[in-house]
Amino acid sequence: MPARFDSTDSYIATEDLTVAVNASVALQRPLLVKGEPGTGKTVLAHEVAASLGMPLLTWHVKSTTKAQQGLYEYDAVARLRDSQLGSDKVNDIANYIVRGKLWDAFAAESGCVLLIDEIDKADIEFPNDLLLELDRMQFFVYETQKTVEAKHRPVVIITSNNEKELPDAFLRRCFFHYIRFPDEATMAAIVQTHYPDLHKDLLNEALGMFFGLREVTGLKKKPSTSELLDWIRLLVIERVTADQLKDTERKKDVPPFVGSMVKNEQDMQRLAEWLGGRRRRR
Repeated sequence: MPARFDSTDSYIATEDLTVAVNASVALQRPLLVKGEPGTGKTVLAHEVAASLGMPLLTWHVKSTTKAQQGLYEYDAVARLRDSQLGSDKVNDIANYIVRGKLWDAFAAESGCVLLIDEIDKADIEFPNDLLLELDRMQFFVYETQKTVEAKHRPVVIITSNNEKELPDAFLRRCFFHYIRFPDEATMAAIVQTHYPDLHKDLLNEALGMFFGLREVTGLKKKPSTSELLDWIRLLVIERVTADQLKDTERKKDVPPFVGSMVKNEQDMQRLAEWLGGRRRRR
């Protein structure tokens, strides 16, 4: 029985997230994780692997990714080239079978964590095309007429940014968890794991500005946890003090290095309008 997942020195997991991960492991079901971009969905897989003492395999899904690529691909071009060169390799078709991430996970000697990252980027049929393999933990290689079976059932973590709806048949086979955006206390704990020496006054001022920015109405993209950490890193590098942030807030000015949190011109304009309105109401 593998160790149970919990918060680590570098990752703050809420109680409901901890329960979800351990329930998924106990049920031997894929864990489908959704949440705002930057809330730590991908990092979660790294932390689960470390916590359970397992290697991590990552399958980054793109718009052109097909489910078959996760199993294997047959390199017919390489075989044709070798046949033209008179290579003896062509006599064994297995030489031209390129293993995918799912095959690697099935072949892992002591189990592993498999991350299928951003599954919603692929075609709508992609999740359904993996149903049988994830259920049975095996698949058939037609070129060699052999069945590949998992030596150990991998812990499967699947992330989605909600770019498109996932099929019901796929959802039924997953344990689902939505990572809620951290509240201020949880966010403070997250920041302190990355910057343990950060002065408390600077932390409080930075969090106040960050959560205030997230409340600006009409933002196309609200700043995320990862962007907050980038911003605080800049504040530390440039030795910005809590008093300087307070002065910025008092003047209703744009926060320093705001480009680490606001990432498009429409949101920059909306922030400027919002700050202008606050100055007029003073």
